[in-house]
Amino acid sequence: MRLGIISALHEEQAGLVEALQGPATLIHGRREYFLGQLWGIDAVCVLSRIGKVAAAMTATTLVEKFGVTHILFTGVAGAGDTTIRVGDIVVAESLVQHDMDATPLFPRFEVPLTGQTHFQPDAQLSLRVSSAAHAFLEDDLAHAIAQADRAIFGLTQPRVHRGLVASGDQFVHDAKRIDAMNSALPGLVAVEMEGAAVAQVCHELNVPFAVIRAISDNANEHAAHDFMGFVKTVAAQYAFHITRRLCRDLAQAPL
Repeated sequence: MRLGIISALHEEQAGLVEALQGPATLIHGRREYFLGQLWGIDAVCVLSRIGKVAAAMTATTLVEKFGVTHILFTGVAGAGDTTIRVGDIVVAESLVQHDMDATPLFPRFEVPLTGQTHFQPDAQLSLRVSSAAHAFLEDDLAHAIAQADRAIFGLTQPRVHRGLVASGDQFVHDAKRIDAMNSALPGLVAVEMEGAAVAQVCHELNVPFAVIRAISDNANEHAAHDFMGFVKTVAAQYAFHITRRLCRDLAQAPL
């Protein structure tokens, strides 16, 4: 097993690259790929940058050039509905490109010539990721993030959600837009800008993958408020500790 770990922002990768044992760095396609052992797992960490094209290129390169057998995308997202709060964790059960619309040639959301609107992550890997997220909230959250920071972002009782994640090349910050997306996409739990592109690549290359997101905002007019503060203080810690738990689990009981 070789696990490819993709993040969209430098801050979301904080700690993971430093944790690599026997690291090597290769530059390809204007990206740095960090290779090494991560808590007993052969891993490649890379920053994709933001957006679907950037994410798709990165995922393809991980498979075709670096030979990864599984992919994990970690990062942040906006809440898909009002039941999901800042600090909650979302593990994707399916992913859709919410800005894909080739009607009337193809149904809305369908990726042309694939017959697919929704792409499914690997069930076993996603279950392992979800278990690692639950364990993090129960055992690690209190010491991973300072009490003052938990208070600032209202992290009282974060939860893990599983469901539909929608990706598009827009930062969603409009309550009316998110309401419309909820109407069109039942079961929506998060909106972001990369996951469904990675999902399409993995579907076409037959590579198991999972997507996990920390909810940074409510995808409304206040979405940009202290976004980077959340990423640095909260999301980076989520990604580090959950990935550590996942790798240790996979090292003990490989897929």
